[in-house]
Amino acid sequence: MINRYSSRRQKIDRSFLNAKLKDAISYDRIAGYFSSSIVEVAGEALENIQGQVRIICNSDLDIRDVETAKAASLALGREWRSNIDDKLSDRAKQRLAKLYDLLVHQKLQIRVLPNAVHGLLHGKAGVITQADGSKLSFLGSINETKSAWQLNYEILWEDDSPESIQWVQEEFDYLWNHPKAQPLANAVIEDIKRISEREVITITQWKEEENPASPVIETPVYQKQFGLWTHQKYFVKLAFDEHRSGRGARFVLADQVGLGKTLQLALSAMLMALHGDKPILIIAPKTLIWQWQEENMKLLNFPSAVWDGKAWVDENGIRYVNNDPLKALGKCPRRTGIISQGLITRRGAVADKLLSKTYECIIVDECHRARRKNLRAGAENEKPEPNNLMRFLLQASACTKSMLLATATPVQLYPIEAYDLLSILAQGSAHVFGDKWSKWVSQDKAYLLSLIQGLEEPPHAFLERWDWMRNPFPAAHENEMVFGTIRNSLGLAPTVAVLAPDDHQKLQPWDKNRLDNLEDFFLKHNPFIRHIIRRTRKFLEETMDPETNEPYLQKVKVKLFGENSQESIILPGYLHDAYATAEEFCKALGTLMQSAGFMKTLLLRRLGSSMEAGKQTAMKMMGGDFEEILAEEDEEEESNGAESSAKQEKSGIAMRIGESEKQVLGKLIHQLEQHQENDPKYERLYELLFTKNWAAYGCIIFSQYYVTVAYFSEKLSKQMPDIKIGVYAGGTKSGYWLAGTFHTISKEEIKASVQQGELKILFGTDSASEGLNLQRLGTLINLDLPWNPTRLEQRKGRIQRIGQVREEVWVYNMRYKDSVEDRVHDLLSQRLEHIFNLFGQIPDILEDVWIDLALDEKEQALARINAMPAKNPFEVKYEDKIPHVDFESCAKVLNQQEVYEILRKEW
Repeated sequence: MINRYSSRRQKIDRSFLNAKLKDAISYDRIAGYFSSSIVEVAGEALENIQGQVRIICNSDLDIRDVETAKAASLALGREWRSNIDDKLSDRAKQRLAKLYDLLVHQKLQIRVLPNAVHGLLHGKAGVITQADGSKLSFLGSINETKSAWQLNYEILWEDDSPESIQWVQEEFDYLWNHPKAQPLANAVIEDIKRISEREVITITQWKEEENPASPVIETPVYQKQFGLWTHQKYFVKLAFDEHRSGRGARFVLADQVGLGKTLQLALSAMLMALHGDKPILIIAPKTLIWQWQEENMKLLNFPSAVWDGKAWVDENGIRYVNNDPLKALGKCPRRTGIISQGLITRRGAVADKLLSKTYECIIVDECHRARRKNLRAGAENEKPEPNNLMRFLLQASACTKSMLLATATPVQLYPIEAYDLLSILAQGSAHVFGDKWSKWVSQDKAYLLSLIQGLEEPPHAFLERWDWMRNPFPAAHENEMVFGTIRNSLGLAPTVAVLAPDDHQKLQPWDKNRLDNLEDFFLKHNPFIRHIIRRTRKFLEETMDPETNEPYLQKVKVKLFGENSQESIILPGYLHDAYATAEEFCKALGTLMQSAGFMKTLLLRRLGSSMEAGKQTAMKMMGGDFEEILAEEDEEEESNGAESSAKQEKSGIAMRIGESEKQVLGKLIHQLEQHQENDPKYERLYELLFTKNWAAYGCIIFSQYYVTVAYFSEKLSKQMPDIKIGVYAGGTKSGYWLAGTFHTISKEEIKASVQQGELKILFGTDSASEGLNLQRLGTLINLDLPWNPTRLEQRKGRIQRIGQVREEVWVYNMRYKDSVEDRVHDLLSQRLEHIFNLFGQIPDILEDVWIDLALDEKEQALARINAMPAKNPFEVKYEDKIPHVDFESCAKVLNQQEVYEILRKEW
């Protein structure tokens, strides 16, 4: 029998929905868009059904989001949070509570199908099985929402014929069982519960408990991104708890590249700013200061200001100009100020002005650049001669409640480097190394470092061990059963760091036994392990999170190409000659300059990138135009904390090039012009993209130099006019090529095009190697190997990251056979894997190896390599898991406007 319904004629929710679902035993429904429909679906009669309700919805999920269950879960959670209105009425919250109950008891099951599969699910239909076993089907315009059933003009066609029931059921079953259909993510289900209980609280109310989740759960990192991962939440809570305990957070965050150190540090800083009322100071390399500001705002709605050398610039680009720049420096318009390391390494009035203030927290990115000058084997017990950055931080440490240092390589060459970093943290904070009588301060440093590496037998007598343990005595959270119990027994406040020599006599025998039996103290509870927090990608990918029964991090393998000699690019005769000429020039320049090795080898670097880059550089050198050449180079005066005369070398280099050097340059230019259309690297690039089909998986193509990026991308666009080719570079140089014409667009538009799958080939300079999420792309080509090896890891981290849907990404490292890069590779090939396993990335110090070999100083290069330690002594050994921290269920959220106003206050 066929029945027709119109909302113009009757209340469809009463005459059809409630009547038909009463005592029904199942309900299969093809509905509409999941984010809007499931919020109100529980407001209908579904809770009265005796059996199960199954609803298939569609969503804006990209088809690649459902390649793995993990990717689908992340994407569904992100889509849900970005579309749902958290500020719901009490009645809406009641509906959500009902919906959660139905979902968690699996009376209601929802699956989501990407609309890329069949477009929008406009075909609304369903099958209801009633108590007596009979069935009916219906079709209509009605979505599974309250407004559709009660308010909108809708029509509905009911048919209980076997043919109609079978037809609708087949349609439902096809969509429900589609391989791309995904069950509603647990993250969405739990967020439904959170929103149903949501309560907005004030800062005053928050400070009664100070749950670190309250200011975070509705920031963009949760609403528009993937949220925080277990290791990130653990560190943020640890740092914040230490800060508010009164001790102050004193940590070196040494996570491997790509594990989100910047986000962890920024979030910790934001919480500390809300807790206290003093300034936050962030010190970062010049190349990263604007990225820090952008990430703060984009991910956390966290306003900050950057010092550009003369004025503060806030998150809106507004400059706060003052006739007296030094006075302006002391008046940052935001609670958080970001300043370049270069201004510190040059010392002077800027550093002195910063040291005149007291801070809530100081954060130092790439802190390994703060080091002693007298760094060499066997010199552990020499008094350190700090470079300018280290000297500043030793002073600044006493001016701040908390200090967080960040580096992926706390040990570049010698274990004493890690000791020096902790010495910075220890200034004014006895809980790091204790007081001046502490064994950790006064003991022979070579013995101390051997002891914590397990190379020396630890003391066995209790009183000897007690002297090491008591000063400083660990915080309770380090081991609640031992340190927590003893602190309670002695009635110690959290801020008490040093115990008296005879305090052990106050302990009960069983408490003393706890300490005596702590045989792993020197390896697992020493100050290095307590204050250096290090997680590796390998650990996170291979260790199961007991809360989810999945690895802490989605595993993404990397397959390297170009590593063996057969895959290196043979230098054709014409380029072999040009390369020899460039080496001749570099050697000649070496005799004219005593320092600044990167300057001596600049021409070789650029020729190794592309013939065009080599030619343009030689032409500018001929004309003495070094300012433009150096504009693309890194801020070398900042790298490695350098304080040399590099700036003077740069300004004087043009004067040192005489006629003989110009003749060599002229010869090189002529050699390159003869064959400039036959660049072997371009030919290999084209082969990889289109013959070997890397373009189909999406590809990011890196070069250190914009001239290479511009030349190759234009050439490729002219050869492949129908393909959109992106360029991501500094300043206003970003855009895309189409049919040989360049269109300037913003970096944000490029990111969106990549993430939406519209742009599958993207060229980038190293401005794209930091802070850019390119997990939509599955392959990476390095046109040149950066002379700062850390950049290789940063580049790879663009695609080997959270959200990458491929289980394996491909990376091709281009190098010419018998070139400087090839010589470096040959020298390091047997050590690179060991070095990477040791540090999680290639230490910055190996940049000097590139320079040594370019200048034919092989013995010096070998000496640098052989000086590297055989073992990383400060990698935290997790026994089984990372402590679980729950942010996601937090229903008490801070008033975002109040948070924003607090963070916008000036110093």
